[in-house]
Amino acid sequence: MSSTRQFQVTFDCAEPERLARFWCEALGYVVPPPPEGFAAWEDSRSARPAERRDAWFACVDPSGVGPRLYVQRVPEGKAAKNRLHLDVRLGPDASAEQVPRTHDGSCESERMEGCQHGPGVVQQKWA
Repeated sequence: MSSTRQFQVTFDCAEPERLARFWCEALGYVVPPPPEGFAAWEDSRSARPAERRDAWFACVDPSGVGPRLYVQRVPEGKAAKNRLHLDVRLGPDASAEQVPRTHDGSCESERMEGCQHGPGVVQQKWA
């Protein structure tokens, strides 16, 4: 018997689109097309109630192999140690300079810190 299992990785944060776009750049992911019936994501956002307009953002692996990343806004700040981080392993021909390793510092609510752990591994974590 054959079965297909798919999963997504979900992040809780204060600014979903900002964090999702970081991972798009770091992993080569893309923003999926807007929901059916909408020409653009902005049209879809405008159709939502005001309190839900920027509540989430997602990105996907264009090859369809990697998991979908879903980033959702939560009202509470982080109170304890992170429970999730992604380690990105670069191939021997990849340049670490093509992968963003740090947040630009403009998002104080996230207090994100980028760091590199050994050759070819990039980790983004939130302090």
